[in-house]
Amino acid sequence: MSTRRLSVVVTRRLPERVEARMAELFDVTLGPEDRPMTRGELTEAIRTADVLVPNLRDRIDTGLLAQAGPNLRLIANYGAGVDHIDVATCRQRGILVSNTPGVVTDDTADMTMALILAVTRRIPEGLAMMQGERFEGWSPNSLLGGRIAGRRLGILGMGRIGQAVARRATAFGMQVHYHNRRRLREETEQELGATYWESLDQMVARMDVLSINCPHTPSTYHLLNARRLKLMKPDAVIVNTSRGEVIDESALARMLKAGDLAGAGLDVYDHDGSAATELRSLSNVVLLPHMGSATREGRAEMGEKVIINIKTFADGHRPPDQVFPTML
Repeated sequence: MSTRRLSVVVTRRLPERVEARMAELFDVTLGPEDRPMTRGELTEAIRTADVLVPNLRDRIDTGLLAQAGPNLRLIANYGAGVDHIDVATCRQRGILVSNTPGVVTDDTADMTMALILAVTRRIPEGLAMMQGERFEGWSPNSLLGGRIAGRRLGILGMGRIGQAVARRATAFGMQVHYHNRRRLREETEQELGATYWESLDQMVARMDVLSINCPHTPSTYHLLNARRLKLMKPDAVIVNTSRGEVIDESALARMLKAGDLAGAGLDVYDHDGSAATELRSLSNVVLLPHMGSATREGRAEMGEKVIINIKTFADGHRPPDQVFPTML
């Protein structure tokens, strides 16, 4: 298949340099506005395109895939997470799926540490005080937070991002613990100074800070449910830069309001990008608008990975970042 004639539909505007490079290589269709495609626009796209470039806001489910045209052979996702794509149905229909793993590992790990510090040191409250012109000078008891050095950090999901968080946390003097689907090699544990917990229940009950870094899959949906959240210490903090669906957000909100948890820092949410109203009003909660990968460098590198996957496919080879159902 000639790359010059390859029809590529991009569902959302990408960094300018990425769009320019795509236009050089492929016959690219870009949306005129920077907004998510409607269901009808997505349907038209998969009916006409050879390659679809969606993002996490696009629900590529069985119903949509049933409308796919005969030329659609690759869904080159702009992002690492593919829980919004029915990968199994794609495979059944002969449609390849690729993603962009690894490029935002450091960016997301940085944001995880930023949220840990923001919650434990009450940074947003201090910012609000300054912006509201309520600062009346230093006081020994004003906005007292907690020191993170010496605290136990539990990492749920010890993949690339989890390990990057572990390295940063160690530099801050935290004790690193983790629960993962598979235990790391002994040498990796030693390098990270990480303690493995086979039981998630036992780990969360003993942590001072819990960081969610696992993907959203059917097995991780509401993995942090009401029962498991109640196991956490009342002075513990929970941070999530992975996927909102991993936490039962309503149960979390109830516990935070009741004082059964000390605080939370969230960059992702259970309800399609909008935080629950009760969370917005809590002073011990830091909410961010899914900024974990929001660096110029990271977003450009994501685009470069998408281009490599499409170009490799167009040249008759398997995309280097192909996703298989068994990987999920």
